[in-house]
Order: sequence, then C-alpha cells, then structure tokens
Amino acid sequence: MSNATPLKVLVHLTTRPGLGAEQIAAFTALAPTVRAEPGCLRYDLHTVADDPDRFVLIEEWASAEALRLHDGSAHMVAADAANKAFRAGPAEVVLISPEPVA
Repeated sequence: MSNATPLKVLVHLTTRPGLGAEQIAAFTALAPTVRAEPGCLRYDLHTVADDPDRFVLIEEWASAEALRLHDGSAHMVAADAANKAFRAGPAEVVLISPEPVA
C-alpha cells in the first residue's frame, strides 16, 4: 500500500459499564481538532445499537503519513491518557481495504 493511498480505519472502543456518555463527551471535544488535521477525510463515532458502552470509530485518512502524524499528535497522546479513566481496555484498531466486488 503506497503512502498516498487513502486508508480506512475501524476502532472498536468499550467503556466501563455506564460510562458511555463520557466517551461521547470526550469525542465531541476532540473531533473538531482531529477533523481539522491535514489528511483527515472522516472521523465519526458510532454507538453499537444494543450497547451504549460500545462504540465504533470510523476514520479515513488521505495517506499512511497523515494517519501516522495523527497518531503521534499531542492532542491524541493527551486523549489516549485521559480515556483510561473511562475505557474498559485498549482500543482495537483495524485497517480495512475495499474488495473489488461488483
């Protein structure tokens, strides 16, 4: 995959029981900064339909370099540290690519 190939990322997040609202609040505060980053094409949080403490974050980045810079940014390092207060465990990050299915 070349550096200039857009990347899609799914991030599975789970909060401690009853703390889903804290995840939403943290995302609401962080999202405008992330969406303003160079190369950010999409950064959207979704709640799992039957569990208010589980989420899927859908990200799309213009390149691997844009994603790398995002992951190392000061605001993401700070968010990762703050999220430990309400997260049940580490996020599961999955890079996905489309299949050429007609």
